[in-house]
Formats: sequence, structure tokens, C-alpha cells
Amino acid sequence: MASTDETGQSARHASPSGGTTPPSGPPADLAAGPGARMPRWLPRAMVLALALIAVFQLGSWAFHQLTGLLINVLIAFFLALAIEPAVSWMAARGMRRGFATFLVFLAVLVAAAGFVTLLGSMLAGQIVKMVEEFPEYLDSVINWVNGHFHTELRRVDVQEGVLRSDWLRNYVQNSATGVLDVSAQVLGGLFQMLTIFLFSFYFAADGPRLRRGLCSVLPPARQAEVLRAWEIAVDKTGGYLYSRGLMALISGIAHYILLEILEVPYAPALAVWVGLVSQFIPTIGTYLAGALPMLIAFTVNPWYALWVLVFVVIYQQFENYMLQPKLTSKTVDIHPAVAFGSVIAGTALLGAVGALIAIPAVATLQAFLGAYVKRYDVTDDPRVHGRRNRPPGPSAVTRIRGLWVRRLERPGHGTEGAGGGGPA
Repeated sequence: MASTDETGQSARHASPSGGTTPPSGPPADLAAGPGARMPRWLPRAMVLALALIAVFQLGSWAFHQLTGLLINVLIAFFLALAIEPAVSWMAARGMRRGFATFLVFLAVLVAAAGFVTLLGSMLAGQIVKMVEEFPEYLDSVINWVNGHFHTELRRVDVQEGVLRSDWLRNYVQNSATGVLDVSAQVLGGLFQMLTIFLFSFYFAADGPRLRRGLCSVLPPARQAEVLRAWEIAVDKTGGYLYSRGLMALISGIAHYILLEILEVPYAPALAVWVGLVSQFIPTIGTYLAGALPMLIAFTVNPWYALWVLVFVVIYQQFENYMLQPKLTSKTVDIHPAVAFGSVIAGTALLGAVGALIAIPAVATLQAFLGAYVKRYDVTDDPRVHGRRNRPPGPSAVTRIRGLWVRRLERPGHGTEGAGGGGPA
């Protein structure tokens, strides 16, 4: 055993110069057997991946839970931007900013309450009038049916049939069970409006403090960009709101004149309704606004409803192609096609809220990015103005005249030859 150990030790300690080759170990992939240890980075990578997935799921859940609050904050922010010029104007004249914001909101609330009260009284009066005159309408319909179809209907039979019908009983039961749902929706809407007004009040009253807090975490170069974007947003949002208000005033006056000519009742309230709804509800606001005057005009005379419809359509074309481009070009400065596309995209993303804030948001983004787009002088090419380059040559009138002269010079077209008159 001793000789064997000495021989092994001598073999291991032999010099490489003696030509002894050391035994090669097993390959690395074969050495990693079932009992091999995993890399040190793998557990940490797995924990990090699980943590990122958990954070993403938690953020997605929180975002879906807070979607309503985020939309309310977004509406409040744009409302604060809209009233910022009026608040700044009063604050520049020595009034405290909080009190100036309170006065602006008080004026808005008084105007909204007056409009709702006037519209509610108008609708209540029209409903009472329609209920009182319903027997007369029913008699006229029954007489028309009896005269054209040779029937013997009576008002008493029709009323009893309606009162004893199953659909009326089911409708009353469903309406009674849905009172609580309607009450909950009304309370929820009031709470949402209160939330929006509170946030917008804080945004408008503490606007300078909010801007200072935002700029305090940014370098000076970024601070200038943020302040410029804020100023552009205030100008575009305020300009959009004021241009819409002016168009609402013009639309209300025009419809008031028509309704007074037709002697439709509650013409002032209907004119205010048409002006506000048609301007501040995009895309379908015009048709929603025109439905109520048409309905009330129909109670006066069915032909008056047709006249109101024709006037609404004609005025809408005049507003789209004549009035709106002239007013919005000085305030919002956005192409009509871009405005329409932004309204469609805003509606798809945020519904009615997106439709309301889409145009000022896109106008703000367009004006802000315009400073980073390099512009060049446009070449003096006729194709820029929609005219095609034509090769030099005779005009159309000259070519027609030449064709006519060549046609007259042909034989048999009234000209005589060089030999004089025709045969004797």
C-alpha cells in the first residue's frame, strides 16, 4: 500500500515538462446533475417577477376602483382652467383669489339654478296643458278613425281598455319599484357635482400654489415648459368656453325670433335651452336641443313643428360652415376635421366627458407641440393653392376658334372655290 501511495503522489507531482498529462475532469454539462445547486440570481428574479405582477394587478384594481374619482378630477381641472381668466382678472385688481373664485362659482350656480327652474316650470306647464287637453286630442283621433275606417269607437271604451290593460299595470309596478333606484341616481349625481365643484374651486383658488408645488420638483428648464403648457391650456380652454358661450347666445336669439313669430309658448326658455344644449353637448346636441321646441310647437300646430325642424337644420349648416370657423379660429385654432376626430376619440375613451374636453385638450396639445416643430417657407407653386400646372400653349378659346375656321374652309361648307361661282 505504501508503494502505491508513493507512486500516485509522484504521478500527481510530476512536472509538465516530463510529458505527463493531467487527467481531464468531466464536462460542465454532465457535472450539473440532479443534486446541483441553482444559480444565485434565479430566486431573486422569480421574487422580482412575482412582485411586479402583484404590483400591476394592484394598480389595475385601484385604477378601476378610482376611475370615477379620476374623471371628476379631470372635469374639475378643465373647469378651473376655464374660469382661470376671470379669477385672475379680479385678483389682479386687488381682490383675494379665494373670494374671486367664490364669486365666479356663485354666478355660475345662480345662472344654472335659474335655467333649471325656468325649464322645469315650462315643462310642468306644458305637461299640465297636455293632460288637460288630452280628451280633446283623443276625441279628434277617434273621430278621424271612425270617419276613415267606418268604426264605432268611443272615448269611454278606449279609456277603460287602457286602464284595464296588463301593460299599464306592469308599468305602474315597475315604476314603483324603480323609485328607489332613481332616488339613488339623483343623490349620486348631486354628490358627483359637489365633488367636481370642490376640486375645481381648490384648483382655481390655489392655482399659483399648485404651480409652485409642481415646479419645485423640476429643473428650471422643465419649469419653463410646464408653465408655458399651463398658460396655453388656460388660453385654449377659456377661449373654447367663451366662443361656445357666444355661439349659444347667437343661436338662442335666432331660435327665439322664430318661436316668437310662430307664437310658440315659452319662447325665451326654449331659446335658452336650444342655445346651451346645442353648443355644450357635441355632435348630437343640436338634435337633442331641437326636439323639445318641435314637441311644444306640435301642440300648437303640427306644421309649426315642421318649420322648426327646417330652421334647425338650416341654422346648423350656417353655424358649421360660417359662424363656428370664424369664432373658433381666433380662440381654439383647430381644424374642423381634427375637432370632429377628437370628439369621436374622446367619446370612445371617456364617454360624454371625453366629448366635452376633447377639443380644448387637443388644441392645447397642438399649440404646445407647435413650438417644437420646425416650419419652412412654402414654395410659390400653384399646386399649393389647388391649381394644376398646365403646359404653355393656346387657350381654349383660341383652339375652339381654330377648329371652327378649319371646319368652314372645308369644301361644301358655304365657301366658294378660286374659280368663281358654281355651274350655270
